[in-house]
Amino acid sequence: MDILELARTRYTTKHYDASRRIPDALMDELLEVLRLSPSSVNSQPWEFFVAGTDEAKERILPAVLDFNRDRVAKASHVVICAVHDDLNERYLDELLKQEEKDGRLPTEDIKKAQAASRAHFVNLHRVSASEIHAWQARQGYIAQGVLLLAAAALGIDSTPLEGMDFNKLDAVLNLRTKGLRSIYAVSLGYRDPTDSNASRPKSRWPRERIIHTI
Repeated sequence: MDILELARTRYTTKHYDASRRIPDALMDELLEVLRLSPSSVNSQPWEFFVAGTDEAKERILPAVLDFNRDRVAKASHVVICAVHDDLNERYLDELLKQEEKDGRLPTEDIKKAQAASRAHFVNLHRVSASEIHAWQARQGYIAQGVLLLAAAALGIDSTPLEGMDFNKLDAVLNLRTKGLRSIYAVSLGYRDPTDSNASRPKSRWPRERIIHTI
């Protein structure tokens, strides 16, 4: 895999071929890559909701702004990222137990150090509901970057979506009752052959403007 070539050729898909569906095995692989996304202090403050049927996509369409509706309806799948309202003691304890189960904490001293370190950094952002949400959202966007690049590596086209009514999306999926709030969605599938955005040159700031040696 040529990672630089993927970065050069990956683009935001504007029009999908509704007749093409991502094979289940490939979608499973992509979701496993998403599950393995990194996050600060391994906080993993997210849950993902996958709409992979016409019925599921139709369910979330009322929360999609007009200009994005086709990018949801005609895509193969849509992945929605939601983060927790708070990372409370119960959540942190469950996360520590998962790490222990996975073999990351071979001694009691390492376990205590991990718990203390994570609690310290989480509590730095628990000063307000808005700050802990913003910090979790930043972790969620790390996962989005992983998802977009992994999709390109698997030959899957994608569109990061923020043109949505997230309050309405939360209501449709009953997220608030689960202590969650949606922050973005990503459409996945295969481009329509007429999608002009596929052939337009990529435009980014030149390296000398944004990368500096210190």
